[in-house]
Amino acid sequence: MDEIIQEALTVLKQGGIILYPTDTVWGIGCDATNYEAVKKVYKLKQRDDSKALICLVNNYSMLERHVDNVPNMAYTILDIAVKPTTIIYDDPAGVAENLIANDNTLAIRVVKHKFCEKLIRYLKKPLVSTSANISTKPTPKSFEEISEEILKGVDYVVNLQKEKSQTQPSTIIKLSNSGMVKIIRE
Repeated sequence: MDEIIQEALTVLKQGGIILYPTDTVWGIGCDATNYEAVKKVYKLKQRDDSKALICLVNNYSMLERHVDNVPNMAYTILDIAVKPTTIIYDDPAGVAENLIANDNTLAIRVVKHKFCEKLIRYLKKPLVSTSANISTKPTPKSFEEISEEILKGVDYVVNLQKEKSQTQPSTIIKLSNSGMVKIIRE
């Protein structure tokens, strides 16, 4: 796995995009602080950049570096969550501006996936994570379902867990600094 991580890191540090297994579905990712790399992800997905993407971080410390004020409720939700949970936070910081939604929010998931956690730890930056499909097409449930267009459009395909089916996207919850909690996707 270390060789694969090094190859993925090289691509990410050069502003490239990767196709990789996550704690949910196969994802397209890039360095979340690189504006041009984020632009490439939107272009590949044929997605309007007004539709924000998810970022992955590897621990609470990285989360706190990229959200000005993490509500206490977020820690409670993350500690009791039984499946991968993405939280939309107000006032993100230190990421590419084209990742931030028009309402000044950003969706972030703290990963509990060995490969993702290690890759992010070595990158030392959040990683973009969006499902490996063109925006109007269904999310692939396995590597075999990923379209040729996506496979050819990324700079590197992580050669791990290709046989695993990952059918469930993360739960998405919006937390606002005012204390509002809203479930976006269960």
